[in-house]
Amino acid sequence: MPESLSPRASRPLFQGLDVRRFEWPTLALAIGLHCVFVALVFAAPHAGLLAYLALVPVLTLHSSLQHEVLHGHPFRAARANWMLVALPLGVFVPYWRFRALHIAHHHDPALTDPYDDPESWYRDPRDWAALSPASRLFLTAMNTLVGRMLLGPLAGMAGLVVGDARAILHGRHDILAAWAEHLVALALLLWLLVQVPGFSLPAYLAACYGAYALLCLRTFLEHRAEDAVGHRSVVIEDNGPLAVLFLFNSLHAVHHLDPGLPWYRLREAYARDRASVLAGNGGYCYRSYAQIIRRYAFRAKEPVAHPLIGEAWAPCPPGPSGGVSATEPAKRVSAGA
Repeated sequence: MPESLSPRASRPLFQGLDVRRFEWPTLALAIGLHCVFVALVFAAPHAGLLAYLALVPVLTLHSSLQHEVLHGHPFRAARANWMLVALPLGVFVPYWRFRALHIAHHHDPALTDPYDDPESWYRDPRDWAALSPASRLFLTAMNTLVGRMLLGPLAGMAGLVVGDARAILHGRHDILAAWAEHLVALALLLWLLVQVPGFSLPAYLAACYGAYALLCLRTFLEHRAEDAVGHRSVVIEDNGPLAVLFLFNSLHAVHHLDPGLPWYRLREAYARDRASVLAGNGGYCYRSYAQIIRRYAFRAKEPVAHPLIGEAWAPCPPGPSGGVSATEPAKRVSAGA
């Protein structure tokens, strides 16, 4: 893992925070989350729709926990951390693919790059011009919040599966191994679920889609196209239930300044250096998710075509993780950006 992504390497801005102590809050969260998940699974045949609706935030929180785990929490060993999220409760995204693509995303000079940022929804203007009217309409609809939440999970998974299938056919055995491990774990999860009399797999898959859609709310505008790299990541000063479900990754500029800070330190870091963070990200800040919903529910937040790419533009050079264009052919997995 690159030094800048190490959970033990704090940036100077947050130097006063102690991140070396044992991270019991993350371990407690993992245990508690799985206990609630099991309780809801057994309650579902009796509680019906309410239980499946309650699974949506639990599965959202599980994805947020996966994001925390891939950044090296709560243990130093990647496999030990993986064991906390080994069962793919959210079904759709293989953990090791999420990890590889997300670490590539943390090469900040490539943020929003249509080719080198695997979590970017922007398109090269030349590619945009070549799209059919139907494709343009689809992508424009996805640049509204409602469109992103309804269509984003489908589009994200289609892009991931098609890109990974192409990469596997070109000899990417690591991607094949990630999918094989995921499918084995998924088969085990689904087998365990059907052992519960009366449990509905279709309803569970709908809950998984709902959780993915809820994550699309978090990722909807966490990055923007700006010349200054530091101005590309958002701060959403929301301390409500959604911020908790996202493990305060809503303070996204703070997370990109120091990806090693655990979730329960992000608010403290932001409070200590709020003025510096907002100066550094160009004031890219929203008060709450309610403000975002009101503003962008049915209005596109920006054009699909990347506004900074001109005729002389060249792809961003690979970063410390090797770059995406060279090593990560699959595009777009926004479950835990």
